[in-house]
Amino acid sequence: MTTTTPSSLVEAITSVDGTTISVEHLGSGPALVLVDGAFCGRSFGPSRALANALAGSYTVYFYDRRGRGDSTDTAPYAVEREVEDLAAVLQHAGGNAFVYGISSGAALALETAAAGVPMRGLATYEAPYTGVGSGTDFSVDHAAHLKRLLAEDKRGATVSYFLVKMIGVPAFVPLMLRLMPKVWASQKSAANTLPYEVEVCNNFTAPVQRLAAVGVPTLVMVGSKAAPAMSAAQRAIAAAVPGAVHRTLDGQTHQVSAKAIAEELRGFFLP
Repeated sequence: MTTTTPSSLVEAITSVDGTTISVEHLGSGPALVLVDGAFCGRSFGPSRALANALAGSYTVYFYDRRGRGDSTDTAPYAVEREVEDLAAVLQHAGGNAFVYGISSGAALALETAAAGVPMRGLATYEAPYTGVGSGTDFSVDHAAHLKRLLAEDKRGATVSYFLVKMIGVPAFVPLMLRLMPKVWASQKSAANTLPYEVEVCNNFTAPVQRLAAVGVPTLVMVGSKAAPAMSAAQRAIAAAVPGAVHRTLDGQTHQVSAKAIAEELRGFFLP
């Protein structure tokens, strides 16, 4: 069971297609919804630390994306279903919340804003639109390969393929992760959602025409230690979203610190 802080509350809400989404919130102030990237959710990843860092300024909502943690899943998958999930969380948060998304969660948040779902403002960190210039061959049908591995119940191999062949981490990283049983178990439990990430991230290519439809104040962030392809992707997003602010966070990698993000969100959302 997920350990929660004394002031947090976990609730189950229902998305349009009947999928149950597990949402937790804590803190007080204007509503802010956090959207996780690959593998992550309420019990694993950066959202809890960030929620705790922001709880003095916001009522922070964070949730298990479909197919993860305590949320259910409904086939067939489509990005539109995840947009509906986030829309349901935003409605649960009062209907006009701020939104922060990281990695593929940033891509999902951008897609949701472009679809016209009401939100008060949007901030993203390193949406992985790195298909061009990353060294990874995205002409390969990676989603199909992930689905084949999952069909063979090779969840560990699915995680390894996603990390090494698609994200580009060194081949020894999955081997090291296997030495951390809790981390490896958490990543394997989310393996079924990895094909979803390919679709959410538009095959890792910035959908500039759709991004032009984003109509809310938007902050696009990248770490100063990001790879060139990641940095280029954030510049492409900022150029495509009307009026977007682009900011580089000094000394930060993709595993950005909660403190650094909390400072940026306070400054942008509540100046």
